[in-house]
Amino acid sequence: MSAKQDQQCLIRLENIYKQYEMAGETFNALDGVSVTVNKGDFMAIVGPSGSGKSTLMNVLGCLDRPTSGTYYLDGAEVQKLRDNKLAQIRNYKIGFIFQQYHLLPKLRVIDNVELPLVYRGMSARERRERCREALEKVGLGDKLHHLPSQLSGGQQQRVAIARALAGRPPLLLADEPTGALDSKTSREVIALLKELNEDGNTIVLITHDPSVAAQAKRVVRISDGRLTEERNEAS
Repeated sequence: MSAKQDQQCLIRLENIYKQYEMAGETFNALDGVSVTVNKGDFMAIVGPSGSGKSTLMNVLGCLDRPTSGTYYLDGAEVQKLRDNKLAQIRNYKIGFIFQQYHLLPKLRVIDNVELPLVYRGMSARERRERCREALEKVGLGDKLHHLPSQLSGGQQQRVAIARALAGRPPLLLADEPTGALDSKTSREVIALLKELNEDGNTIVLITHDPSVAAQAKRVVRISDGRLTEERNEAS
């Protein structure tokens, strides 16, 4: 890889395996996965249940370690780091968007969004400024003091997206972000992700839904722990 390509590269997986022992046999949940994601990409990884996409999401999110292979994230080789360093990378480098919004029901919207920033030791003033900016970006600038129970499912997912944005991470990792939403709200959330990508955010989207995956710039299919690229707008 040239120096210029290396500067553009945000994620590089090289021959990643994740193995489990089942009934005395070794099972490859990830079977030699290699893929590169450049800064500014919007890549969808699509596959059915049991294909390995959840395992891949956990590896990409530094929530689990591969059995073998190399993972570079924003220039750092992360798979061998200690747990405290991985936690730091998750906090600073990755904005997580999950199917279940993981909002704390007794905290106001703005408090939910700023919670990850508290662990950075950021000042209250800077936290509030960042959170207001992120909530404005997702169209919830008028909901700062609402509780999650006062919002629709789509609005709660927007809060979760704002929480991911507030830390200004280089990577947004979205795991089935439309899985709990109706079709109209799903389209709105995907439209928002596309807008965020157009603003320069790098997004990796994990989904079982081909129609959702089709909205991304790149579509990669996972099957039996192996990746095949189906579409790339740049090609």
